[in-house]
Amino acid sequence: MSVYLYVFHEDGIMSGYRHPCSSVKDCVLSLFQLTNETLNIWTHFLPTWFFFWKLLTGMLEMGDIKDPFTWPLLVFLLSCCVYPLTSSCAHTFSTMSERARHICFFFDYGALSFYSLCSAITYSFYTFPEKWVNSTFHTYYVPIAIVNSIISTALACYSRCPHKLKEKLCKRLRIVGFVYPYVFDSIPLFYRIFVCVGEGCTVNEANTFHYWHISLAALTGFLFATHLPERLAPGSFDYIGHSHQLFHVFAIIGTYFQMTAIELDMTVRRQWLHAHLLPITFSNTVGAALLSVISSLCIIYIFSMALFSTRSMKEK
Repeated sequence: MSVYLYVFHEDGIMSGYRHPCSSVKDCVLSLFQLTNETLNIWTHFLPTWFFFWKLLTGMLEMGDIKDPFTWPLLVFLLSCCVYPLTSSCAHTFSTMSERARHICFFFDYGALSFYSLCSAITYSFYTFPEKWVNSTFHTYYVPIAIVNSIISTALACYSRCPHKLKEKLCKRLRIVGFVYPYVFDSIPLFYRIFVCVGEGCTVNEANTFHYWHISLAALTGFLFATHLPERLAPGSFDYIGHSHQLFHVFAIIGTYFQMTAIELDMTVRRQWLHAHLLPITFSNTVGAALLSVISSLCIIYIFSMALFSTRSMKEK
């Protein structure tokens, strides 16, 4: 298999590939044809509109969106719309060319980093266990999460640099780029759900939904890393049931549980948080999210330009 075609090939998926030089029209039409990408696209495209509905209804229910207490939830809900929509677009147009495929997934990685940071922002203001509120770790939690989101985007984009890294190393870098920010963001949850005992552990009805979110996140990571079940039976799951489809489905369900847990924490703990939490400001909510977006766009631009320069050198 040529290096060019290998870019479009997935382990254990033997058939159902679209043409690697598809036009925009061909990509759009493929949404209504059964290929190995069709369900990847729809399993993220349809939930986007459910999350968009949640964002709109959330804004209406909150009433005054000028209230800083609502800002963490709003940026999180926005990120829940952005990451599945970006993913569905990336899968739709990734067969236009090798270069287009890399750039499409650069944006996908940036959207995931944005979602990861926005999760950390909501955890910081709604879900931190009482014992840790206003601690040193809490003070630096969001700034570190911002740095992690930048590193995550850069590492994931670098893992797609053609001909620079071996395929196995590329995938390992990508996995690290996704897993590390999630693990850091979830430290308050891990402590609250699995470690903390006694007073100040913040035990409420949201804990059950946090537990389900953590479990589904672990399952999605397992599917992404192992390429099961298609690796066990190559060709049997080309169109339906391969790991990336399952990864998408469980990721969306996990996001829903995460959203439910965050909304419950925000509602149930509101009075206590108002009394004990440090002020919520533009800079540590919307500003942090904007910084992540701008940084990711700069990283995507740099890696995209590197692809163009590589192509120009080959042509010479």
